[in-house]
Amino acid sequence: MPVLSVLDLSPITAGASPGQALDNSLRLAQHTEALGYHRYWVAEHHNMPGIASAATAVVIGHIAGGTTKLRVGSGGIMLPNHSPLMVAEQFGTLAALYPNRIDLGLGRAPGTDGVTAHALRRTLHSDPNQFPQDVLELKGYLADAQDNQKVLAIPGQGSHVPLYILGSSLFGAQLAAILGLPFAFASHFAPAAMMRAIALYREEFTPSEQLQKPYVMLGYNICAADTEAEAWHLRTSGLRALLNLRQGRPGPLPAPIDNFEATLSATEQSILAQSDAAAAVGNFDQVRNQVAAFVAQTQVDELIITSQIFDHDARCHSYSIAYEACTNIEMGAVAQAH
Repeated sequence: MPVLSVLDLSPITAGASPGQALDNSLRLAQHTEALGYHRYWVAEHHNMPGIASAATAVVIGHIAGGTTKLRVGSGGIMLPNHSPLMVAEQFGTLAALYPNRIDLGLGRAPGTDGVTAHALRRTLHSDPNQFPQDVLELKGYLADAQDNQKVLAIPGQGSHVPLYILGSSLFGAQLAAILGLPFAFASHFAPAAMMRAIALYREEFTPSEQLQKPYVMLGYNICAADTEAEAWHLRTSGLRALLNLRQGRPGPLPAPIDNFEATLSATEQSILAQSDAAAAVGNFDQVRNQVAAFVAQTQVDELIITSQIFDHDARCHSYSIAYEACTNIEMGAVAQAH
């Protein structure tokens, strides 16, 4: 079975505050650490009323400080929004505070809309080759210092914080392969190019000092509950949030509702149909079977599980069921599903 990890969007639920969302993130991190999850990532998003992790490095420090062994990192830092030197200093500081526990996942999307990107002092018309160059520059600041190197990241230089390339297209797959870095695909919200991206990454992978063979991480939605009906009810919060985002009206994570499908237009049904490609919804047995089929299809090395559930206790319970279900998959069942 693949390694199991957590992607937390630090959801701000309807009627709650960012402070409550960040407290819930820490509580979820402590819960998933006790269960045995391997790593815990938070994501950079800006001007999003339903996501509390805009200051991603600060949130990582909050999570790492409240846990003891869980790897904590970014899924990801949107590098074009930042100077590579400042990112190296931030994550070098985190690595100094929490040795051998910090990950640095990197993406090239703005993580927001065009107006907000401008407020971040980012130009959306920059050279498309800049992201690979920025990754290499950042990598240099985290490596051992070179002779006559004039700019050093302190803290950061020599920390060797591991890098991960995030993506939802073939571009990220190819870059991760060329640089010999792990590749994390955003299949939890954009699964269309998943299989092509995985194949390209594996075919073109070049070993590096950090990684000797391809390592594929896939974002995966799990909404688990004691009954199938309850799981589908809880799932409506995440689906409503996805529709709101795709229709240009992002907001707090809404409460679940009954008879959700009856409210959907044909266009909305089409939008949501794609989201099922990387999702497991149901009780213990159903989640176990759905995950087994997904693992057989993708041969993924690590599942990074996200769960957009309104009620915090129900969310923690979903991660408990998910961990037990995933760790009870027989490899024979995976082969049979394949």
